[in-house]
Amino acid sequence: MKYRDGIFATIALALTSVALAGVVYTDAYSQAASAEANGVRALTEAAAGDTIACADTAMLSSAADTVQR
Repeated sequence: MKYRDGIFATIALALTSVALAGVVYTDAYSQAASAEANGVRALTEAAAGDTIACADTAMLSSAADTVQR
C-alpha cells in the first residue's frame, strides 16, 4: 500500500511537471505574463499618484477636451 501511493505520487508529479512545461513554453503564456506585468506596473504607478492613465490627446477631437488634474 505504501509503495503504491509512492508510485502514484511520482507518476502524478511527473505528469504535472510535463503539463506545466508545455504551458510555459507556449506563446499564450508569454503573452499573458507580459500583459500581467504591464498591468501591475500601471496599477503601481496609479496607486503612487505619479501618473494618471488617460487617452492620447491625438485621438481626441481637440486638445481642449483633455482632462486636467
